[in-house]
Amino acid sequence: MTAEKLPDWVFPPPGGFTADDLDRIPDLPPHTELIDGSLVFVGPQKSFHTLTMFLLERALHLQAPDGLRVRREMTIVLDKENRPEPDLTVLHERAVPAAGHSETSYRAEDVVLAAEVVSPESAVRDRERKPQLYARAGIPHFWLVERMDSGRPVVHTYELDRVGHTYALTGIHHDRLKVSAPFTIDIDLTEIDRM
Repeated sequence: MTAEKLPDWVFPPPGGFTADDLDRIPDLPPHTELIDGSLVFVGPQKSFHTLTMFLLERALHLQAPDGLRVRREMTIVLDKENRPEPDLTVLHERAVPAAGHSETSYRAEDVVLAAEVVSPESAVRDRERKPQLYARAGIPHFWLVERMDSGRPVVHTYELDRVGHTYALTGIHHDRLKVSAPFTIDIDLTEIDRM
């Protein structure tokens, strides 16, 4: 029996990987993120995760004002060692090329909102590390979406405190997500029952 050779990217370089490495490493698994210089791989998503992302994405597309765009599962370059992939991102139109759609990431300064739907295998990253990184990068709004016992999403909304570079909780939304920032948003979260 012979051992199969592991790809070179399995072994981090001295000092860890960089944000640019994600575009250069061949054959990375889909949705690979870079957190603190380490590659992070995600497991299969549960139905709740997919349905919640679809529900929020559809509503954000319909309600986002001119000048903003919604993206799903695109990495954000926060700094040299961090390129996470929020589940949903709202960003300024200026970040989106007029043609081609060949970008693989966006810059933190173009992001208005980053949203994470918590999965069991990524709970600590979604609840703790990613919000720290997003706040430090100056992303003004963050949503953390959890699954309630009822099977419905509950959305925790946060706004950046620019003095402390941390997020302040602005609301916990159970059946309806209704906020005025980063723009007027009204989403019936119970719609997940009909999906």
